[in-house]
Amino acid sequence: MAAIITNKFRIHNAEQFYESFSEAAATNYYLFIGRPQPFTTTTGGGTDSAPPTPTDNQVSESGHWRDMIAAKRVVAGDVEFVIPRRNWTTGTVYDYYRPDYSASVTSTSGATILSDATCHVVTDDWRVYKCMWNNSGAASTVEPTGTGNTEFSTGDSYVWKYMFTLTTTQVQNHVTTDFIPVTDTLGTISGNSQSTVSSNAVDGEIRRILISTAGAGYTNGTYTNVPIRGDGSSGVCTVVVSGNAVTSVTVTTQGTGYKFADVYVDGIPSVGTPSVSAVLLPIVGPRGGHGYDAINELGGFYVMTNTALVSTEGSGDFIVDQDFRRIGLVRNPYNHGTTTVATLATLSALKSVTFAASPTPGTFVVDEVLTGGTSGAKAKVASWDATNRKLYYIQTQYTGIDTNKNITAFATSEVITGTDSSATGTVSALNNPEIDHHSGDVMYVEHRAPITRATDQTENIKLVMEF
Repeated sequence: MAAIITNKFRIHNAEQFYESFSEAAATNYYLFIGRPQPFTTTTGGGTDSAPPTPTDNQVSESGHWRDMIAAKRVVAGDVEFVIPRRNWTTGTVYDYYRPDYSASVTSTSGATILSDATCHVVTDDWRVYKCMWNNSGAASTVEPTGTGNTEFSTGDSYVWKYMFTLTTTQVQNHVTTDFIPVTDTLGTISGNSQSTVSSNAVDGEIRRILISTAGAGYTNGTYTNVPIRGDGSSGVCTVVVSGNAVTSVTVTTQGTGYKFADVYVDGIPSVGTPSVSAVLLPIVGPRGGHGYDAINELGGFYVMTNTALVSTEGSGDFIVDQDFRRIGLVRNPYNHGTTTVATLATLSALKSVTFAASPTPGTFVVDEVLTGGTSGAKAKVASWDATNRKLYYIQTQYTGIDTNKNITAFATSEVITGTDSSATGTVSALNNPEIDHHSGDVMYVEHRAPITRATDQTENIKLVMEF
């Protein structure tokens, strides 16, 4: 059975995800960091310089929880629709807007669907434009600068439509080398006001007519007031015939309401009887008109979250004496030991032990292996808080297996020894993480080269979800 998932469905899914952050019964999402241990062939594959691609299965998800360090809630203000970033660059040939790109009708760049075509650009002043005409495939050499509500031409015979200007906040928080935000010009999703460009858009107008087949055998001349037929109204064009073929078509009245349009040259009485009929293709604009709904027009089925991790925020939830190699997004995790969805701004995901003051515990080092003297439990040091005598650790299938091949909990009053430091400490308390492991749904996982944290450092982590 031949079938497709349309871009409309992709955008719908992106909208649902975006809206889920701010709905009355909002979904709670948390960005998490984890994987303090290096990537190696013996611990799941890959290397720190070439991290492995995450796998989507139950075993892998369990591993994400076991070496999770901390999580921070992602709020509505952290989320934006984004589209691929295409900087306007002189000498570049851009695709022009055409609604019928397909395997048989490809763009100048070779795209077979409109969302893949290089139709939009962003300029140095963070203005976004849609290319309406590319001068028959010539290079663009004049940067667009206009901000009006109608399309305009530049000196290189390109025609552009101004869409929107990125705000300072958007640039600071959601611009990357690969993506830029796309503004909700309608205002129906973001809750902002409808833009002037959107409110002035004309639904079903015809701005351009392509000559698909020039025809042959027509009477030379300029024919005015040629009606644009279809399901709209009032569209009129001028057809020029030279050398007994159609050489140009100019829209003189754009009309409105077209979803289908055609120009019937053979129906012009004075044009003569052609030996080959011309085929003229009016370019029908998107629903609502050009600039009406920028998210739909520019393929906004990407959503970006931007989360800033600031030093040791969350009263030390985000430790700074450890690196991390995994980031991800988890939906509706629970508070530890409950079925209550977490709402705190930050959550620690690490288990820990508190050592007795006497005898004075030694100085443990991060990443060393721990052994419980009574339980036989194994773990790896994630962080050592000497001031509070608190040792944070992870237990994975690689570093948390005891001699009986079990992942065993440490025991109160036992002595824990560090393999590398030879440091010891007597357990006075066992501490659970704030987040309930294996609760909620892990929605996104990404592996990266090690990211080292510091007390004077902020990490801005941007996740891009493509729907």
